Amino acid sequence: MLKRDLRLKYSKLRSSLTPSQLSLQSIAIANSVLQLPIWKKEYFHIFLPIQQKAEIDTEGIISILLGLDKNVIVPKIISSSQLEHYLLTDNTKFIINKLNIPEPVDGITIEPKKLDVVFIPLVAFDEKGNRIGYGKGYYDRFLNDCREDVIKIGLSFFEAEPLIDDIDITDIPLDYCITPKKTYSFTES
Repeated sequence: MLKRDLRLKYSKLRSSLTPSQLSLQSIAIANSVLQLPIWKKEYFHIFLPIQQKAEIDTEGIISILLGLDKNVIVPKIISSSQLEHYLLTDNTKFIINKLNIPEPVDGITIEPKKLDVVFIPLVAFDEKGNRIGYGKGYYDRFLNDCREDVIKIGLSFFEAEPLIDDIDITDIPLDYCITPKKTYSFTES
């Protein structure tokens, strides 16, 4: 399927989930994160959900990371094409931006090259590890600034599509994707 068709299909599917389903499935995803081989890493980047778009609630994953004394980094949009990344602390204050994304007001910035693991929002993904977001390209540009060995983990309420037909050369594939029912691995190990 084409990206635009997948965006429409999965946006409709997500909007049909009840608050209870969103919560239970987000918890299942957070629990599955514990099974990944990432726990010797130190710097974890994670998105904060857009509630109006029924995105995965990442609070459970953040709680796990903080409970294990990991450095948790959250993004902030600073231009139409760029993200900045802030260390999450007890003093971090958040606002909702014009896209309805919670983001830090300010704080300690962390360079993308320092990141070990990035949890990536997505609308859909395929069996090869290709993902699509909302089409703005923020994460593909951001991932280009990360180290080559950064671990890229998608989070999805739904299972993989067989194939996304119109993948671009600039689209960066995932290493893993976690759904409530399954963990997909796209790494060659």
